[in-house]
Amino acid sequence: MADKKIIAILGATGSQGGGLARAILNDKMGAFAVRALTRDPDSEKAQALAKLGAEVVKADANSMTGLRKAFDGAFGAYCVTFFWEHFLPEKELAQASAMATAAKTAGIKHVIWSTLEDTRLKVPLKDKRMPTLMERYKVPHFDAKGESDKAFRQAGLPTTYLRTSFYWENFIYFGLGPKRQPDGTLALTLPMGDKKLPGIAAEDIGRCAYGIFRKGVETIGQTVGIAGEHLTGAQMAAALSRALGQEVRYDAVTPEEYRGYDNAAAKDVANMFQYISEFEKDFCGDRNVDTSRNLNPDLLNFEHWLAKNKDRIPLD
Repeated sequence: MADKKIIAILGATGSQGGGLARAILNDKMGAFAVRALTRDPDSEKAQALAKLGAEVVKADANSMTGLRKAFDGAFGAYCVTFFWEHFLPEKELAQASAMATAAKTAGIKHVIWSTLEDTRLKVPLKDKRMPTLMERYKVPHFDAKGESDKAFRQAGLPTTYLRTSFYWENFIYFGLGPKRQPDGTLALTLPMGDKKLPGIAAEDIGRCAYGIFRKGVETIGQTVGIAGEHLTGAQMAAALSRALGQEVRYDAVTPEEYRGYDNAAAKDVANMFQYISEFEKDFCGDRNVDTSRNLNPDLLNFEHWLAKNKDRIPLD
């Protein structure tokens, strides 16, 4: 640890941060060491990282003072927020501001900020194409991250802005996978029409982030988008059919239909899919697969991800 550059990782027990932590820890000859920041150092996931060689430190994204202490002496920082824990964009904005201030005060040399587009730059609140949510947002879990980019810019931090893609793990944990229909068949329901959706394995986000840290100053000030593959709903359904050994049809509902579903995230997620569909060329163009593979040579495509994870996808 003493002769390696410390990377302080927020969300180290989550999908993105955990992937980065493991990528660093598995590279025994690498130049970096892991400081895993977590609210619960005694958790099973935190202890697993400790056994791999991570320094585990208690920290809370809501406390600028705590973050400042956790960042002390670190070379780099991976900053990420988790909207789905609280569904509060304002909380994400406050957390991002605290991270930026703490990183600046601690003298961090390279920050990776996990971000997304502020959709309001292309679909203003007055635009009736999609409903305004929470009075201030079109896609709340995108917009708060995109708006937070300015906190890192205004702090004058050496930052790489990492734009992620749709996690294929959403088919496992977020209820977006194929569903058994009344007639016994399986359907993948997405409001994407025939447009392509950039997707990625969650672990690969962390691996790509590690590639960015390894490149060093080359990416500072840049926005880097990553994806494992760009696929239409029909292409994903076909891949799922092959992997699961039973037909999965693609049900291309409208965004309006999707917004009417009975779950807390439906309107936000429907607006997200509509935004990606309407701006497919730019959205996919900003997430280059070859660039992602350059950062992470072991990048998975959807078929390879399914081979590893098909048995984890709930089908009821």
